[in-house]
Amino acid sequence: MSQDPAERVRVTGPTRRRTTATRTREIDAGTRVGGIYMRSLLREQLRLALRVLATLFATVGSLPLLFYLFPGLAGMHVLGVPLSWLLLGVLVYPWFLVLGWRYIRRAEDNERDFTDLIEEIER
Repeated sequence: MSQDPAERVRVTGPTRRRTTATRTREIDAGTRVGGIYMRSLLREQLRLALRVLATLFATVGSLPLLFYLFPGLAGMHVLGVPLSWLLLGVLVYPWFLVLGWRYIRRAEDNERDFTDLIEEIER
């Protein structure tokens, strides 16, 4: 006697919060209010990007100037490796990861705040 095969079950990830069409009605319609909402989000995202770029320039971008102003640093060695190589060739990459991670987190926070604002206004 043969058994019927078990019914296949589709396994998916956790349920996600679904957005409603009414939430973005103002924005999708291209209304004046929707334009104001989008400009405020884009302006905040631009400010965030500029802050990250300023941080990157102040830290990594200023290293050549630092070595120029203090020539003794160029001759320093750490564990047999020139300090300039260590800073520019090794330690910069983890710093890029930290800045990128921080940027993504803040950008997502901005978008979440924007979504919450839209939901609050539509209530």
